[in-house]
Amino acid sequence: MPDTARAKTFVVDTNVLLHNPNALMAFTDNHVVLPMMVLEELDKFKTANNELGQNAREVARALDKLRAKGSLRDGVPTPQGGLIQVLLKHDEIAGMLPGVNDNRILGCAHMLKREGHNVIFVSKDINARIKSDALGIPSEDYKNQKVNADELYTGWVTKNVSAEVLDEIAVGETFEVAKLFAEDEAPLVANQFVLIKDEADPDRYIIGIYDAESKTARRIDDTTEELFGVSPRSPEQRMAFELLLDDRIKLVSLVGNAGTGKTLLALACGLSKVIHDDEHFKKLLVSRPIMPMGNDIGYLPGSKDEKLSHWMGPIFDNLHFLLASEERDPDEVINRLIEEESITLEALTYIRGRSISKQYAIVDEAQNLTPHEIKTIISRAGQDTKIVLTGDPHQIDNPYLDSNSNGLTFVVERMRGQPLAGHVTLTKSERSELAGIAATLL
Repeated sequence: MPDTARAKTFVVDTNVLLHNPNALMAFTDNHVVLPMMVLEELDKFKTANNELGQNAREVARALDKLRAKGSLRDGVPTPQGGLIQVLLKHDEIAGMLPGVNDNRILGCAHMLKREGHNVIFVSKDINARIKSDALGIPSEDYKNQKVNADELYTGWVTKNVSAEVLDEIAVGETFEVAKLFAEDEAPLVANQFVLIKDEADPDRYIIGIYDAESKTARRIDDTTEELFGVSPRSPEQRMAFELLLDDRIKLVSLVGNAGTGKTLLALACGLSKVIHDDEHFKKLLVSRPIMPMGNDIGYLPGSKDEKLSHWMGPIFDNLHFLLASEERDPDEVINRLIEEESITLEALTYIRGRSISKQYAIVDEAQNLTPHEIKTIISRAGQDTKIVLTGDPHQIDNPYLDSNSNGLTFVVERMRGQPLAGHVTLTKSERSELAGIAATLL
């Protein structure tokens, strides 16, 4: 067993392993303890046909491989120099209800601390961490795969210049960006936008998108044609349009508060690509998490499509708005497009195992997905498929995710600067004046 004066002893809660089964090996050369109750809870999930079930089975397989190398009761060394151990014993703590799973897990941490171990309790359950703190046991969230949402990559940067410099840039289709930035400023990355404003007149601006190979920015028009009655209302939305309509960019992420137009812009561009330009994409696939943690929809009455209609209401609202501009009955058009399979509405539950080829795929409310679930979705992308992720990291329904640990913010940071990926953070609400005030003040 590692020297308790040197190594830390991490008591890992069930929800950490259900969130990321690789967490088992993420504590390097430290002592990792799994209370027996954690295994009991994982056992309840192992038959589930969803992400939680798969993660539970993956943890079980990893522990079985360790068991072949030694006794989990005594502790099995890991390749990183640590130790993984399963413990049955735990303290019954006065003032805490006996028989409660969380209390038994905390009882195990309490016992190890009493024996002199340098214990840290790791859980994604806020209440469990509060209980741990009340017991005098240091606790923390699982920090691997977390990013700082307050410092999240926005996908664009603003630069104020003189009117003369702006006029000079406006002459060519491309322009040098190095001379616009000081040496101590963060360098631009592939597909990052530069919003260059006239310092004397902020309404005068030029938008450029950075090419990492040539180290120049390509100037894009500040206006574009309407798609189903929708056109960009702000520089940020113009940036989003550029990414959504560029077939070379295979992964687009749009982050913003309610009313910034994330879903509407994605649907407008996706419909245009499928209906008006059928060379690249054969259908528009729209999906969103059915419930926090991607639970199944089997308890709802009706067929799969009837069940999905309960969760796809916001998508239908946006499609209705877009197709109403076609001067036809939007309900009739939507039904026809669904019957022709030009539009497919799918639950994320059924994405696993599929290869999505030649499709314009939109995943709405992606902030409710774990990093592992996001990886599963993106890895489904087949030839000539474009994936668009939209969401608001500050509106999360998943009880074990927050603005720093969800899959959407994770993919924004990890895919930053990749030539096939682009991102825009939308900050201005365009839904209505009331919606903008509510998003800001409430």
